[in-house]
Amino acid sequence: MIKSFEDLDVWKRAARLAVDVYKAFSDCKDFGFKDQITRSALSIASNIAEGYERDSNNEFIRFLNIAKGSCGELRTQLYIAMEIGYAEKNNGMRLVEDTRAISAMLTNLVKTRRQRF
Repeated sequence: MIKSFEDLDVWKRAARLAVDVYKAFSDCKDFGFKDQITRSALSIASNIAEGYERDSNNEFIRFLNIAKGSCGELRTQLYIAMEIGYAEKNNGMRLVEDTRAISAMLTNLVKTRRQRF
């Protein structure tokens, strides 16, 4: 049984992704880019948590959708990072795959929440 957002697999995976993005871009000297990509990564897990804590199914779904949007934003930034040489291709694509998986998990959670509540 889910008792808190920390019990959600999608939150755990999103929090891990944020850590991975921070580590991947820790040496990036383009502080504007680094700030933007880390904010996008942080936004995913943060919106899942915020929505869960709202104690309203509609609010939770709204924040899950915001988190999904942040996933797309992060994925875009990762593609750009690889193109301009800020991220090594293999690691960048691993992070892209993580965003795709998290997006799919968010979509499924939204569907479940709409059906059950």
